[in-house]
Amino acid sequence: MIDSYKFGQMVVDGKTFRSDLIILPDRVVTDWWRRKGHLLQLVDLEPYFHDFPSILVVGTGQFGLMKLDRGLEESLCARGIVLYAYATSAACSSFNNLITKGGPVAGAFHLTC
Repeated sequence: MIDSYKFGQMVVDGKTFRSDLIILPDRVVTDWWRRKGHLLQLVDLEPYFHDFPSILVVGTGQFGLMKLDRGLEESLCARGIVLYAYATSAACSSFNNLITKGGPVAGAFHLTC
């Protein structure tokens, strides 16, 4: 569960993170970054495909400045992964809601802009 989020900081299960991260069902990947900074591409997620459940929530930053590459949603769907993308505050709420409903979910979160 995500305990809290504010610009540049997220608390997950009581542990504080100050850099972009990926939350998987069994661990948190810290210091996650994209090859093109504020553009999320399929290549940025590929190392984690084998760990992703069927739902991925993406936090695009406090102001939603991280953009999704064209075709990303379709590429993930072809791999059996449903994508939800929102500004990070809303993505945190969505992530926690999905966790509460008992479904396995992963998240990729940009913590700043």
